[in-house]
Amino acid sequence: MPEIRRGAHRCAAHHTPGTREYTMTTMTLATLAQGELGTENVRDWILDNIIPLVLLAVALLLLWLGGGKGDNAGVMRRLAGVVIALAIVGLAVSGLGVDVGEWLASLFTNPS
Repeated sequence: MPEIRRGAHRCAAHHTPGTREYTMTTMTLATLAQGELGTENVRDWILDNIIPLVLLAVALLLLWLGGGKGDNAGVMRRLAGVVIALAIVGLAVSGLGVDVGEWLASLFTNPS
């Protein structure tokens, strides 16, 4: 049986266990804190990935629900609702909602 000597296995950097990991985490947090945090990347990822997948799922669902039964009028009603919902999402994402609201208000008010 091999003899185990006390102190035979020392860490080469002479640090306590976990110190290196703590230092690396602290350095990473300090690096992240130097820049501004924002949601632009998350927003772009959602617009580039999730919205096309949702649109594809809605299109397949509409085809499956109404196409096989011959209910073309029902499919068109659902499709009109989807188009209106997409227009609302497009206005919300693009930031043009204020301009559309001002245009609608100008239809009912006197220009001065």
